[in-house]
Amino acid sequence: MDQPDLATMLDFQRFPSHPLTRVLLLLYSPFGLCLFLLRVFIGAHVFLLSCVLPDCVMRRFLVRVMSSVLGVLVAESEQRSPAVKIYISNHRTCMDHNILTLITPCSTPSVSCPPGFLCWARGFLELGAPGSRTQLQESLKHYLSQPGNSPLLLFPEEETSNGRAGLLHFSSWPFSLSDCVQPLTLRVNRPLISVAVAGSCWYTELFWTLFSPYTVYQVRWLPPVSRCLRESDDDFASRVQKLLALSLGVLGTSHTAADRAEHVKRRSREPPLRAPRSFPLSQEACDMARRVKEVLPQVPLSVIHRDLAQTGCVDTTITNLLEGQVAFVPEEASQSGSDVRARNTSRKPTHRGFARRPEDRHLSLQERKDVLYEYARRRYRKKFGGLGTAAEQETSG
Repeated sequence: MDQPDLATMLDFQRFPSHPLTRVLLLLYSPFGLCLFLLRVFIGAHVFLLSCVLPDCVMRRFLVRVMSSVLGVLVAESEQRSPAVKIYISNHRTCMDHNILTLITPCSTPSVSCPPGFLCWARGFLELGAPGSRTQLQESLKHYLSQPGNSPLLLFPEEETSNGRAGLLHFSSWPFSLSDCVQPLTLRVNRPLISVAVAGSCWYTELFWTLFSPYTVYQVRWLPPVSRCLRESDDDFASRVQKLLALSLGVLGTSHTAADRAEHVKRRSREPPLRAPRSFPLSQEACDMARRVKEVLPQVPLSVIHRDLAQTGCVDTTITNLLEGQVAFVPEEASQSGSDVRARNTSRKPTHRGFARRPEDRHLSLQERKDVLYEYARRRYRKKFGGLGTAAEQETSG
């Protein structure tokens, strides 16, 4: 089975496309802004409470209750194994590790965030300045060897995906830390607004979390998975990825976090698609399209109308179509014998096939272009008289 494309695994639109849902979001917006301001005040108290109280069952219960007031609801199914020290999860949002600490003690190392107050405030495990992957593995192995430390929660995808089409490629380094891991699946649902948008900052995602009426995190624990005899880290990672993908009903892909970053970067550089200028199909518009169609009968009317909506000028549209600036599939237009003979008499002999020399290929292309200009000029002069189009003036010049 073919793996899904990266574009289907990421969300780039924050707001819904359905008109009715957009209207509901617009009506909800004033209430959402008030809710956001109220939740900021409550969230500050949740943060202070989590800093003051030690990590225990009572603290997690209180924080979980107060988080529900913030609109973050967590549902848990199945049971986790207390003996396993490595939890493996798919990655949905930038706050996944904070949500899972509400139901079980666990720590997530900071891979890219530099150590400091922000790293600590976001709930990451600080292991010093980010170094090489080997140094990170050694630090985590030392952490696991210390008695009393909480299990590690790791995200082998290393970046978020929408969870609807497939999982990113699992990095092998988390599976080098232990021969036994416990996978878990994470599903996130939210009304009106996308759960996470690729390329968005963590504080932007926090704003929309507090703005939304609620966000539901569904956690399902899978049975622990042990390494097979002589199984490599890559094979172990691939096997766990397939188990998680099967449980989520998606596919495991070979798209890496680096591929995702490159796709997001390339998409951010693309200019936004602009809707064409509104050009009503009035009698004037139909007359302009008819004039273009008479000069270039092989061009579909839909293409002519679309370009006229952009230019608003018959001459410019004819020039765009002749110079190939507007792509279209030619129609088979019936032509009179005099038109065919006129076009044939104006055509110069051209090379057949693909010329070997670049000069010949350029000459052949120029000849075909001259033929099109000559044909368009004849038809325009016959219909309207004189040299009126920009294409004719350019050719005659």
